[in-house]
Amino acid sequence: MDTNTLQAFLAVADRGSFSLAAEQLFLTQPAVSKRIATLEEELAVKLFERLGRRVLLTEAGRTLLPKAKHIMREMEESRRLIANLSEDVRGTLQLATSHHIGLHRLPDILRDYSRQFPQVEFDLHFLDSEAGCAAVAAGELEMAVVTLPQVAPEKLEIHHVWDDPLMLMVSREHRLADKGSAAELLALYPGILPEKGTVTRRLIENGLAAFGVTPRVGVETNYLETIRMLVSAGLGWSVLPLSMKGEDLACIILEDVSFHRQLGIVIHRSRTLSRAARMFYDILLAP
Repeated sequence: MDTNTLQAFLAVADRGSFSLAAEQLFLTQPAVSKRIATLEEELAVKLFERLGRRVLLTEAGRTLLPKAKHIMREMEESRRLIANLSEDVRGTLQLATSHHIGLHRLPDILRDYSRQFPQVEFDLHFLDSEAGCAAVAAGELEMAVVTLPQVAPEKLEIHHVWDDPLMLMVSREHRLADKGSAAELLALYPGILPEKGTVTRRLIENGLAAFGVTPRVGVETNYLETIRMLVSAGLGWSVLPLSMKGEDLACIILEDVSFHRQLGIVIHRSRTLSRAARMFYDILLAP
């Protein structure tokens, strides 16, 4: 059993297709089929069942799957440890970030990092903050730069980088724009909010609960730029980062309530960062 056959096994299991796995691995389909056949012969079991165009794991395949993932993670960890013995910063920076942070916080940092370490390649994944944290916890990615969870999961370390104050906003043409701090009126108009289960959605709901307000949700999306566009078009109210306010939006002040979230780095407690990731980590936390 070698890493090439395990890599092929994981790709087929993930994509549910020999042809899609071949595309993922930049191999021909016969090459992938041969690797799977070699692994099945070595283990003396059938790992996949072919049902029409679908490829499903057998019981033996399902048993092998977590072990194969563990072996590949250990191999990657060994490569990082050995690479860290060198002073050169090279390799791949595996990074998850949200669309909002990627658009508004990281461009200058990524540009400067790329100039300083030109031999590093980027493997960027634009994910919701919760999905980014889950990918780091599962060992699929090294680092996430996201909205920080209010309580760090057991497997993760969180490091604050930016404060991100939020404000209740509406279009300047909206009926709420001249209503001062009449929080009770919010329930009369649709809110355009992040999806349930996100840190930002919980912050909004908890803040409004102090006024006895349960939002009447019109649209749910985790793309803050989309939310801002819908709010500016007068389709409802939302709570957005103060940095996104423009002349087309008005803020509604709620006394004794502030919406505030923290943005920063999430890494795995038990995982050694590659030199590429460590340099990025140090840049983000630099005073």
